Amino acid sequence: MAAQPMTKRAVNPPVVPDRLYFKIGDVAQICGVETYVLRFWETQFPQLKPNKSGTGQRLYRKREVEMAVEIKRLVHEEGYTIAGARQALESGQRRPNALSNAAAAPEKARTESQKATITRVKSELREIIALLNAAPVARRERPKVIRVRPESDSLFPM
Repeated sequence: MAAQPMTKRAVNPPVVPDRLYFKIGDVAQICGVETYVLRFWETQFPQLKPNKSGTGQRLYRKREVEMAVEIKRLVHEEGYTIAGARQALESGQRRPNALSNAAAAPEKARTESQKATITRVKSELREIIALLNAAPVARRERPKVIRVRPESDSLFPM
C-alpha cells in the first residue's frame, strides 16, 4: 500500500457567530480541536488570553476566537510549529483570508458623508488646538502666609 502524497486543499475558515462571549467548549467546536488544546495554546500564545468568569469559566471574545482559528490554520494546515506560529502571528505574516480582509472592508465602505464628517471633525479639532495654544497661561497666585507675632496670644490673628 503506497503512501498518498498529502495535497493541500483550500479550506474555508469557519464562520464565527456574532456573539459577545464564547465558552471554551463553543470555541473548541468552532476550531475543531479539543478544549485541552485551547488551554495549551493559551500558555504558548500571549495573544490568546480569555477572560475568566467568577466561577473560573473561560470566556473568549470574538477576536480571541478568530485568533484561535488562525492558530489552528497555521499549526494544522500550514504545518507551522508552535514557535513558528507564534513568530508568524507576532510579525503579522498572515495569509490574506476572510478574517484579515474583514478589517480592511470598513475603510473601503466609507461613504462620502462619512468622509465629510471626518474632515469637518478634524478641522474643528485643529481649531481647538490653535485656541488652546494661543490662550495665555494664567499664573496662579500663591496664598500669602500670615506671620504670627510672638506676643500675640491668639491662634488666629487678624
